[in-house]
Amino acid sequence: MSSSLIFLVIAIVAVGLLALIAITLTGKHSYTFDVEEYQTRWLKVENSLVKDDPRTYSMAVIDGDKLLDKALNEMGLPGKTMGERLKRVTDKFEKPNAVWSAHKLRNQIAHEPGFETEYAQASRALAAFRQALKDLGAI
Repeated sequence: MSSSLIFLVIAIVAVGLLALIAITLTGKHSYTFDVEEYQTRWLKVENSLVKDDPRTYSMAVIDGDKLLDKALNEMGLPGKTMGERLKRVTDKFEKPNAVWSAHKLRNQIAHEPGFETEYAQASRALAAFRQALKDLGAI
């Protein structure tokens, strides 16, 4: 083989690799969740909310928030906090304001001493987290 033919083959391979890298870096990424695992974990969260037991309200909201954050992390979204990750994915949610409200409720529970959640608040938050997980394809 002549040197010019070898150079041509190397050039074609190099251009192909660069094109593949460019497509990979700029293309839409799809995420594959273990839907069965998320559904199982979500059912535990949902079933942990007991209407006649106010002690369950806060923990159900916190656990729902954690599960959504796990999905966001699994997607590889950057950010030190869930709020930072949510900013990057809000456009994927059917009801982004509801997701933000649910996350803010979680923050009140976690950071405001003596904050008490009502059943209706917890129920709305879980509905928002459920829809967000559906929107992402996790459940």
